[in-house]
Amino acid sequence: MNIKNSLVFLVIGILFFSCDKKRVFDEYHSVGSAWHKDSTVTFQLPELDSTKRYDLFVNLRSNDNYPFNNLFLIVALELPNGFTKVDTLEYQMANPDGTLLGEGFTDIKESKLFYKENVKFRGKYKVYIKQAVRETGKVPGVEQLEGITDVGFRIENKE
Repeated sequence: MNIKNSLVFLVIGILFFSCDKKRVFDEYHSVGSAWHKDSTVTFQLPELDSTKRYDLFVNLRSNDNYPFNNLFLIVALELPNGFTKVDTLEYQMANPDGTLLGEGFTDIKESKLFYKENVKFRGKYKVYIKQAVRETGKVPGVEQLEGITDVGFRIENKE
């Protein structure tokens, strides 16, 4: 009976996670135990339907080693013609008591951070993501950002 129950839960879990109908692209890259300030995470996006609109997200996996309340990212979207749109983004990563925001039952939390909405694609695009965290009152960036383990990019159908 125990094996049968385990099999049922496994099937339910697979069905639950495979029913993500909005997902068009979802990819992660590991940055190791610390994200170096000069390390750029790059995503080659697939060619998408130019008649549809999409929502874009930056996904992060973080752990309890993350020492800050917020996170600054520089996200560049390179268009097929070579033109690049660059945004500096700030996200809250922790509650005032220091507990990490995000989904997850272990010390690893997954955060889905809004980037752009209602975007149309025409051709192949690239996305470049760098961390730009600075300590309060200091000009140089944090050399090794602890606590971020993976950086991801997600595209969802607008519908």
